[in-house]
Amino acid sequence: MAQVGQLDFQGWVQRRKGFDEAPDGGERGYAYVADRQTRMTFEKVRPVQLAAEAAVRAFKAVGKNQLLGNAVKVGPRQFPRVYGLVSSCAQTLGIPVPTIYIVNNPVLNAGTYGTNDDAFIVIHSGLVDHYSDDELRAVIGHECGHIHNNHVVYLTTLYYLTAGLSAFLSWIVRPALVALNAWSRRAEITSDRAALLCATSPEVATRSLTKLALGSQKLYEQLDLEAFLEQYEESQQGLGRLNELFATHPWLPKRVLALRVFEQSRFYRRCAGLGDDGLSMDEVDEKVQDIVKVVG
Repeated sequence: MAQVGQLDFQGWVQRRKGFDEAPDGGERGYAYVADRQTRMTFEKVRPVQLAAEAAVRAFKAVGKNQLLGNAVKVGPRQFPRVYGLVSSCAQTLGIPVPTIYIVNNPVLNAGTYGTNDDAFIVIHSGLVDHYSDDELRAVIGHECGHIHNNHVVYLTTLYYLTAGLSAFLSWIVRPALVALNAWSRRAEITSDRAALLCATSPEVATRSLTKLALGSQKLYEQLDLEAFLEQYEESQQGLGRLNELFATHPWLPKRVLALRVFEQSRFYRRCAGLGDDGLSMDEVDEKVQDIVKVVG
């Protein structure tokens, strides 16, 4: 796969104004169409809107304090190296530099919470220890993609529905949770694309995903990516595959395969300075749908 330097996505957007823009006029043409369509549908789904409104109220009242009581805020003086990665991703996607915190947690994970006006990113310390700077930039780019695409309120809603708010909203939780889980899997595809736009190479973006599955510093260099991707075919056999319907993220081999399709897009190739050829975003999304669907 081609090696590229840091992508000047925002500058490219300004030069190519109008190319592959989102239907709402936003400059987020890389977004997975099923993600955009589902969010538009949410505006008409009362249980989801009620859950989202309750989540925002809870976040503003107590949630931020609860989440960040033991976190350390990243800034120009506090962990400037990590702050530089955040600033780089924000510039690439054309968003304000988001607030970011490090929390003491060995699990390789990160998350974005808050509201569309007050969003922040939480990174587990395990990621910082296991990931190179380039890989960490991909993770941060993924989280910045959530902010760029207005995912934050629904991500926060999912957090509360699975972390205690459901006790107070039991009559709307089930339909809202099912709908939000399905949307979240689609939103992850969008944000994986943002990660690639922010990363230094497709290999880095892919490695940042596969490390999540492995979690062992002793084994990273021995991972055979093609063998790992063969698990996708195995995962399509048996009723166990339906468990993904209750997951917030697609299975990791699917995410890697979906990202490979985006690499072939005209959008990405133009952005990376690799030429004007490639798949249209409609063609990309059609192929990705075949990869990430749970039930055929």
